[in-house]
Amino acid sequence: MQHRLLASLAAALLLAGCATAPQTPTASVPRYDKGMVSAADPRAAEAGAQVLREGGSATDAALTMLLALNVVEPQSSGIGGGGFLVLDDGRGTVETIDGRETAPAAATPRWFEIGGKVLTTAQAIPGGLSVGVPGNLSLMEQAHARHGKLAWKRLFDPAIALARDGFAISPRMRQYLDRSRGTGAMTAEGRALYYGADGNPLPVGALVKNPALAAFLTRLANEGAKAFYTGANAEAIAKAVSTTPRNPAPMTVADLAAYQAKPRQPVCTLYRAYKVCGMGPPSSGATTVQGVLGMLERFDIGAMGKDSPQAWHLIAEAERLAYADRDRYLADADFVSVPVAGLVARDYLARRSQLIAPDRTIPAVEPGTPAGAKAALADTLTPDVPSTSHFVVVDRYGRAVTNTSTIESSFGSGLMVNGYYLNNELTDFSLAPERDGKPVANRVEAGKRPRSSMAPTLVYGPDGKLRLAVGAAGGATIPVQVLRVIIGVIDWNLPVGDALALPVLFAPGGTQVFVEKGSALEAMIPALQALGHAEVGARELPLKANAIEVVGGKLRGAADPRSEGAAVSE
Repeated sequence: MQHRLLASLAAALLLAGCATAPQTPTASVPRYDKGMVSAADPRAAEAGAQVLREGGSATDAALTMLLALNVVEPQSSGIGGGGFLVLDDGRGTVETIDGRETAPAAATPRWFEIGGKVLTTAQAIPGGLSVGVPGNLSLMEQAHARHGKLAWKRLFDPAIALARDGFAISPRMRQYLDRSRGTGAMTAEGRALYYGADGNPLPVGALVKNPALAAFLTRLANEGAKAFYTGANAEAIAKAVSTTPRNPAPMTVADLAAYQAKPRQPVCTLYRAYKVCGMGPPSSGATTVQGVLGMLERFDIGAMGKDSPQAWHLIAEAERLAYADRDRYLADADFVSVPVAGLVARDYLARRSQLIAPDRTIPAVEPGTPAGAKAALADTLTPDVPSTSHFVVVDRYGRAVTNTSTIESSFGSGLMVNGYYLNNELTDFSLAPERDGKPVANRVEAGKRPRSSMAPTLVYGPDGKLRLAVGAAGGATIPVQVLRVIIGVIDWNLPVGDALALPVLFAPGGTQVFVEKGSALEAMIPALQALGHAEVGARELPLKANAIEVVGGKLRGAADPRSEGAAVSE
């Protein structure tokens, strides 16, 4: 009894750091020799590292990288989209900011129904119907006001220089320009920037200058976020969305003026004495990652090792169960009662874990009934289209930021305003509002934020100190990418770079299991089939993750080896 009481007290103390009281930056005693950043593009990473060298905070560096990525990785993220930011203030207090896009005031549950038929995702993406009110500038403004040290204007300098003076097209960007011409080259502005007179994408290494974006970023630097949500830019967004020949939609300047990013309560649980914290609804990232971890806790996958088919079988089974819960319950908690605490409760996950056997599969996976589940909802598999970008920072004073930013699919909706692409985030809603007469939690509603898979995560060691900051891009695979890094670091004792290089297994409910094509997991397919996974196959997965870990009082960063990303020390 005494042992359980002490354990409960320790857990309560460890989780107490999830309070979200406003804090001011403190920088009296350096904790590390140098800060570190990791981003999906080395030019953005260098921009963030330079901000740290000038005395900027982790928040300053993160926001600088968000802006720089908008220029050099326009297919993935930027000010035309939104994101989630998870922050440690340097004293163990975790804060989260929800900058997810919102549906316009005119939106209804049948937003994607035309002529009595629901559009397919491919039909819905291009043009106005898919565009949500962007949230990144409001998120930036709030984060900087609370935790910035350098002047707001300074954060824009690298992005302005890259847009004004030019940047070289990378191999990855060239690949996306080619494969996503339907959105990348949908407008004359996009074609003029990134495609040649023959209609083909500019070659790798070609210098691209974006004077319209440079001019608008300069205006944002001088005037703040109000220059985005009011005035000429707001009018341009509303006009682009409502008058486009492709799926025009009634977005107004009032929709933009009304937008506000929101501080949210972080979601934190324990996994093998490590505190894991992430973003709550409308993100499904934290509940899915923490749900899988909670179900795996009774298994000694550390002893099994990373080359064990049985370990990956257990991971697959836990993913199937967690994604089933995600598809039933996760949505914008301002509109739907989401049983967050119940979904990550240790007793609930222990019961769910009992469904998992080491030597066979669960025949049919169903959502569970966590505490707080009140509504009779229908399941839905909302197709997250992969793109997005992630970046992490830990500064020398121990302040940490893990931030995922997105415009949804490659080049978003294809619409461009002032040199940046507008998102297609509304296709993260369920296109059909109900199934079998029951409402879908993630249906479209006016002012609602679509469900997301983004999973920016902070992990703390048994000593309560930061151990890992991690996140990923890649649609519905994001939670499992983050999961394999956490397991790699905690259970398999891998350096963070090796954990990022681990293969990915994706089991999004049902009976299908996808393993990363060309990885060590592909050779395990027969063994997984022998354990009962009849629908297991290799697939090219959209993988791109970034992380920083703390080892021996020093920072060690890495980027996914599949990406063009880089970790840069201050």
